[in-house]
Amino acid sequence: MTQSDGSRRPHYWGHRERLRTRFLTGGHKAMPEYELLELLLFNAIERIDVKPLAKRLLAAFGDLNGVIAATEPQILRIEGATPKVFYQLRLAEAFAHRMGQAKVLNRHVLSSWSDVVAYCRTTMAHLKTEQFRILFLDRKNTVIADEEQASGTVDHVPVYPREVARRALELSASALILIHNHPSGDPTPSEEDIEMTGRIMAACGALDIVVHDHMIIGKNTETSFRSSGLI
Repeated sequence: MTQSDGSRRPHYWGHRERLRTRFLTGGHKAMPEYELLELLLFNAIERIDVKPLAKRLLAAFGDLNGVIAATEPQILRIEGATPKVFYQLRLAEAFAHRMGQAKVLNRHVLSSWSDVVAYCRTTMAHLKTEQFRILFLDRKNTVIADEEQASGTVDHVPVYPREVARRALELSASALILIHNHPSGDPTPSEEDIEMTGRIMAACGALDIVVHDHMIIGKNTETSFRSSGLI
C-alpha cells in the first residue's frame, strides 16, 4: 500500500494493533509463543517489526521460559536485542514469580502442593546455576516464608546446615521444605545432595524442626526425596 508521500507502507503496518486486538479478544492460548513475545517486545522497541527478534530469541533459548530466564549478556548477544528488551523480560519474570509466590505464601502446603510445584518450576527450572531455596512452615504446615538461601555454580551450591537451622529459629518455623534446581535438567539426586539433606535434617532435628521434603527441580520434571524414600 502506498502512503501519501508516495512511499510504500512497510509490510507490518498495523500488525501491532491487530496482534493486541487478537490477544484482548481471544486470549493467549491460541497464540504461538513468538506472538506473545512480540507483544512484550512492543514495549521495548518502537515502530519496527519485532517478529524476527522474537523468533531469534526463541531459537536461542528454546521457549518462553528460557528467554525469560536468560542473563543480560546472553540476551544482548542476540541481534536486535537491547537493554530495554532485557528490562521487559526481567519485568515479566518478576510478575510471574510474584504471582506464583502469592499462591504459596500463607497457604497450607499440602492443600496447595500443585501450586508449590508450579511455583518452583517457574522460578528455578531454567536457571543456569544452582539455587537453594527453603519454604518455612508453621505448626499447621502453613507457609510463613519463602527464601533463597544460596546460589552457586552450574553443579554446586554451598549450603550450611547451621545457617538453615538458625534461620528456621528466627522465623519460629516448625518445619521446612528444601528446594534446589539442577541446571543440567536431570533432577536425579547426587550423593552430595543426599548427604547435605541428611546434615540439614540432623541440625534441624536437634531443635525439633522437621524437614518434610527436599525437591530437586529439573527442566521438565522434579524429584521428591520423600516420594523417592530418601527421607
